[in-house]
Amino acid sequence: LRTSAGLVVDTGSAREVHHFALLAGYGAEAVCPWLAFETLADMAPALKVEAKEAKKRFVKAINKGLLKVMSKMGISTYQSYCGAQIFEAIGLNSAFVGEYFSGTASNVQGIGLAEVAEETMRMHRAAFGADPVLANALEAGGEYAWRTRGEEHMWTPESIAKLQHATRSGKVETYKEYAKLINDQTKRHMTLRGLFAIQPAGAPVPLEEVEPAKEIVKRFATGAMSLGSISTEAHSTLAIAMNRIGGKSNTGEGGEDPRRFRKVGKGETVAGVIGDSRIERDIPLQEGDSLRSAIKQVASGRFGVTTEYLANADQIQIKMAQGAKPGEGGQLPGHKVSEYIGFLRHSVPGVGLISPPPHHDIYSIEDLAQLIHDLKNANPQASISVKLVSETGVGTVAAGVAKAKADHVVIAGHDGGTGASPISSIKHAGTPWELGLAETQQTLVLNRLRGRIRVQADGQMKTGRDVLIGALLGADEFGFATAPLVVEGCIMMRKCHLNTCPVGVATQDPVLRQRFTGQPEHVVNYFFFVAEEVRELMAEMGVRSFDELIGRSDLLDMREGIDHWKARGLDFSRIFHMPEVPAEVARQLAATNR
Repeated sequence: LRTSAGLVVDTGSAREVHHFALLAGYGAEAVCPWLAFETLADMAPALKVEAKEAKKRFVKAINKGLLKVMSKMGISTYQSYCGAQIFEAIGLNSAFVGEYFSGTASNVQGIGLAEVAEETMRMHRAAFGADPVLANALEAGGEYAWRTRGEEHMWTPESIAKLQHATRSGKVETYKEYAKLINDQTKRHMTLRGLFAIQPAGAPVPLEEVEPAKEIVKRFATGAMSLGSISTEAHSTLAIAMNRIGGKSNTGEGGEDPRRFRKVGKGETVAGVIGDSRIERDIPLQEGDSLRSAIKQVASGRFGVTTEYLANADQIQIKMAQGAKPGEGGQLPGHKVSEYIGFLRHSVPGVGLISPPPHHDIYSIEDLAQLIHDLKNANPQASISVKLVSETGVGTVAAGVAKAKADHVVIAGHDGGTGASPISSIKHAGTPWELGLAETQQTLVLNRLRGRIRVQADGQMKTGRDVLIGALLGADEFGFATAPLVVEGCIMMRKCHLNTCPVGVATQDPVLRQRFTGQPEHVVNYFFFVAEEVRELMAEMGVRSFDELIGRSDLLDMREGIDHWKARGLDFSRIFHMPEVPAEVARQLAATNR
């Protein structure tokens, strides 16, 4: 009967692009968002637009958003998308999913029909209750940016201020206050790892017996933020800091100025290396500093990718997917493409740059193996990395990447930021790195491939506890992106895509870039604070070397006493599972491959 009937959903709940995509994906041929239309009609006079025009613009925006979602998935028509069910559920229990969303993956269980009904009743009571705040106004929202009385965020004015104060003053106590704000999720349930409890491996050991911080920081890398999405000052500051501590900075898919490849002499500054006309706020350098990014990212073989660029890399990273917006290419709006950015990317200033969604025309694992081979020939000394996004099935892809002779794989979580992303791309794509990392570790171990490849996790890493949990789930290395930008001065205004960042971090505007206040020393302080927090946790656990942590998911458990009515049904047994394999099968990178 399904082919002889059309399904039209008449709902007050649908208002965002994802809501319409979800309804379509589960079979709706048409949607009537009556409450969204009535709300727009009510708001129209305040917006100084006619109600009919407001609705027309809303429909046009939703239409554009749906086209973008469909293009991400490689689907050309609405008819093909309708009923395709290309979703993964997070936080819904199997019985509920089996009944209403049959065939959809759900790895951590969660709420069922009773909790959905309860939430609906709570929303109704809030709407028709006596709350004076909601009497004449809608809720603050706060989904996309922090708002008073809005949705909870990890990055709040308080956490940003604490981190910036700690790294600029060098005060460990202030960093610990910041870490407590992030790590303590007994009241605010923000991440899966916030619900984990860490078990001891043995009796506590003295802190001085634990692996030193200067070794742990070598496992850290900064995220792939291109010069273009962030300013020259912000980009070079990260590179200088990471080179000082022995970590790795990442160019992002934006090329790199060849003048940054050389070592710096005594008394030089960034302007002296790159050129006075390219820098708005100069940064003094130490002898032996380097502005060269160790990781050079490749996406579609364009945007500044040259033989010289590849030859000056310690690691070449193939950007198969972007954690924050999987399925989309990198996107730089035209107003951020300055003369210098155009020069670096071999493109025209003022013209927007988008790399195609299936990055570098890779449609199969054979294509990927060919690209890995080509890059190894371009730079035999560099390790080859492949960046994948956390989602169901990523373990299988990671196993393919290992068999294709890559040296390194990145599992990127859904909640990383992106300096030039359209707002509709920020949510509802990808999954937490905890899920993708656990699946990758388990699949690689079962296929006896874990010993030949290095695994990195990234996506809103903020504290030493995050690093420790990443290691226990199987990561060798850790990528940080938003946190180092906050250290440099970012205040999360979320204006990256508009080129109006008021602190000179994510803008190419010369006037705004003069306001940049970050220093390499601040970033170095941050990474050492994180490493020291890791050491303290290791000492409590009775672990002396970092390698002893990697892949020990048996030391994780669900935190007791979780009293939130929605969190009670969660089950992390799939994440914490350790595959049963013979003792000789590697659970971490083999010493011969280091």
